[in-house]
Amino acid sequence: MKKIHIIGIVIIAIAIGAIFTTLNNTSTYASFTEATNEPGSEFHVVGKLNKEKESVYEPKVDANLFTFYMIDNKGVESKVILHKNKPQDFERSEQIVLIGKMNGNQFEASDILMKCPSKYNDGKPQETATNSK
Repeated sequence: MKKIHIIGIVIIAIAIGAIFTTLNNTSTYASFTEATNEPGSEFHVVGKLNKEKESVYEPKVDANLFTFYMIDNKGVESKVILHKNKPQDFERSEQIVLIGKMNGNQFEASDILMKCPSKYNDGKPQETATNSK
């Protein structure tokens, strides 16, 4: 075999290995139940903030710790621990996407994405129709 053929085979083998590595590390959308069934895997969980339960953020104690409760799209609630500071306008968000893993009965988020109403209706309050007599 020529050296060029050997180099080509090595490059192809490295490329295949890189593809399998990236496919193995990709996260998928799931519910808290699915994330609980696979505690070592990273997931994106979509849901809404449970405003009836307390959110705790004490920057003087730990600026990179924020805990709250979220209800996923299937109605399952879980305590969430975010290892970052509390996002601005967090309580106003319509929908939350958490990126992280389950650890026991709580979800440990490494990142958070929020859908805020002001971003999607040009900052104007939405009008709702009311019936008046």
